[in-house]
Amino acid sequence: MEKIKAWAKNLKRQIFILYFAYRDERVPWYVKVFTACVVAYAFSPIDLIPDFIPILGYLDDVIIIPLGIMFALKMIRRDVISDCEVRADEMIKNGKPKNWLVASLIILIWIVFILWLILKVYHLFN
Repeated sequence: MEKIKAWAKNLKRQIFILYFAYRDERVPWYVKVFTACVVAYAFSPIDLIPDFIPILGYLDDVIIIPLGIMFALKMIRRDVISDCEVRADEMIKNGKPKNWLVASLIILIWIVFILWLILKVYHLFN
């Protein structure tokens, strides 16, 4: 169990490293786009495969996210990663910031999706 906890803690640290890396001007734009997608997916409460689906629901948490992190870290120069590691460790030590804007945006997207779905069902039965 301790190995799993250590693995999860390291994964979280790597996500924060990528968060700082995609904001670094030394990283090429295409790497920034890929890294931003990995970070957004890791922080998003919306999964490609919903967690309530037995076994497959956790597939993205165990395979997709770690693979994305691995590929993103391989595309970023080592000196940039070193700088971002320091910044990530400081953030983890001081507590991660709350991003209410992103949380509000995700909630808004879900509301719009649910309203759209309700309208489609309504038009289907009328």
